[in-house]
Amino acid sequence: MAGLAHILRAHRRVGIDTSVFIYHLEGSSRLAAPAGVVFAELAAGAFEGVTSVLTLMEIAVKPLRLNRPDMADEYDMLLAAFPHLIVGNVDRGAARRAAELRAAYRLRPADALQFAVCLQHGATAFLTNDRGFRRVGGLHVLLLESFASPATDT
Repeated sequence: MAGLAHILRAHRRVGIDTSVFIYHLEGSSRLAAPAGVVFAELAAGAFEGVTSVLTLMEIAVKPLRLNRPDMADEYDMLLAAFPHLIVGNVDRGAARRAAELRAAYRLRPADALQFAVCLQHGATAFLTNDRGFRRVGGLHVLLLESFASPATDT
């Protein structure tokens, strides 16, 4: 995972898609290990992270479906207090940029808003596991899958 840490350190500010948070919080996927590297490096100040308030909405869904509002509250506090993490709001500028991204790249609304907020906050890379983002210009798109250990058959 040294490669992932090295790449992250090459950027001052990195956009982080919701899926990366979910892999880290749930810890049950083979993508949990590279996601853990991301958050360890972020906590250490190797780079600044950017995500949008949409991440809070998306990570709270599963705990709320499980009737665990306490867990949703914990996730909210984690986002608010995580070191070196900017949680950007969706404002008029981000909405307009998202519309442009949707028109040019046919992104889903939440994806376009997430990407637009990261652009707005000066990210130079975007960490995701959604291959659809690779066709979008403006940020160096990093796929978390590229840093995971190969799947093994058991």
